[in-house]
Amino acid sequence: MAMNTQALTLMLATQLTVIAITAYFFYRVFTTPPRKEPDSFAENDDEPR
Repeated sequence: MAMNTQALTLMLATQLTVIAITAYFFYRVFTTPPRKEPDSFAENDDEPR
């Protein structure tokens, strides 16, 4: 039982699409600069320690 040409083409197109989308989002995650964290003690800045 061999795959016909149409089935093989569809399978390869689907796998390449999933790989491309995955690679794109990995690129976005690894190249996005980190967000500046809010200062959790901002409301206490004027109080002495």
